[in-house]
Amino acid sequence: FVVCNDEHRFMAAEQLCQTGVDKSDIILEPVARNTAPAITIAALHALRKNSKAHLLIMPADHIVSDNGQFQSTIETALKVVNSTLITFGVKPTRAETGFGYIKLDKTNKIDNQEVFKVEKFVEKPDLDTANKYLNDGNYFWNSGMFLFRVDMYLEEVKKLQPEILTACQQAYKNSNKDLDFIRLDEENFSKAPNISIDYAVMEKTNKAAVIPLESGWNDVGSWHALWESFEKDKNNNVMYGDVISLDCNGSYIHANNRLVTAVGVKDQVIIETSDAVLVAPRERAQEVKAIVNKLKENERDETEIHPKVYRPWGAYETIDIEERFQVKRITVNPGQILSLQMHHHRAEHWIVVKGTAKVTRGEEQFLLSENESTYIPIGTKHRLENPGMIPLEIIEVQSGTYLGEDDITRFEDLYGR
Repeated sequence: FVVCNDEHRFMAAEQLCQTGVDKSDIILEPVARNTAPAITIAALHALRKNSKAHLLIMPADHIVSDNGQFQSTIETALKVVNSTLITFGVKPTRAETGFGYIKLDKTNKIDNQEVFKVEKFVEKPDLDTANKYLNDGNYFWNSGMFLFRVDMYLEEVKKLQPEILTACQQAYKNSNKDLDFIRLDEENFSKAPNISIDYAVMEKTNKAAVIPLESGWNDVGSWHALWESFEKDKNNNVMYGDVISLDCNGSYIHANNRLVTAVGVKDQVIIETSDAVLVAPRERAQEVKAIVNKLKENERDETEIHPKVYRPWGAYETIDIEERFQVKRITVNPGQILSLQMHHHRAEHWIVVKGTAKVTRGEEQFLLSENESTYIPIGTKHRLENPGMIPLEIIEVQSGTYLGEDDITRFEDLYGR
């Protein structure tokens, strides 16, 4: 099962579907409260299914290239899981300043397995300190992965962080089912301290153990990590999308929407998306967080609004927007239906570019094929659905005095909105 932010729910559901996972519980956090409350919620959910359940916690943003080695490491961890709370330490391959580290006590092996007591957790270091950790041999990257028996973990939370346990228990108890999602109670979940599992539990418990992991693990939370993870060309570059380069070396160049050209750059990250472009030395790619903070200080919309927005029926992407019009590309998955709705301030033109659309407009119902279009006047009830077997794509041109997403009155909705 997945624990994620409420805003990511449709994206998570769509990606699970794409990977062939038919049945998965998706638990929605109404507010962000870091990893300790999220994992506690996961443990409570697992406990409900099996009081002796083992819970393997994995973050969403990582790559494991050697699945066999990874599974072997999990099997080793299961041999000591009844007496320990296990974290996985990745053997470092470089002096990395973007990860936290775990120092293991190699003199304190558990049950003659390759599992060791944790000596200490350390914060993300500066470059000099990271080099010392790399040369020391006892410091491992903190992968953010954990394995424990849920009853033992919850006992430690009760002892070390009773506020977290109480808030999570009440939030879970008062949760409600919404389609395929489990919505936690916001009032109670908001009372949980905003704290990571490392600070809250792992650094305080006497049951913490670490198992070294060598399975081609990489955190893809940075552009540098992505560059490391993908196959490179003869000049050590990773190229994605429509890219033409000349005399470039060691760079990651990513084009989402248009041609990107580069000449003579070395060890750079160049990222083009529909709403922004990033250029930075590859080794400084982690500093993009500082740019995000500047955007927030300047009250820019880019930190809150993404051009592509996922919905239970598919997704829409803003192509162009001005004061009195905007253009969207709308994708409706096979068999999905939008709500029956009406707008007070805008009219809409729909042009089908792929698939077949079934349109409700007032009292009418009709089909539109590729290259056909229709007009929805202001104040007219309307609905769009995809009766076909392939994704439906339309271009929607909105015009009016107000184009906000809150100008919508729903009369019928399969998704309970």
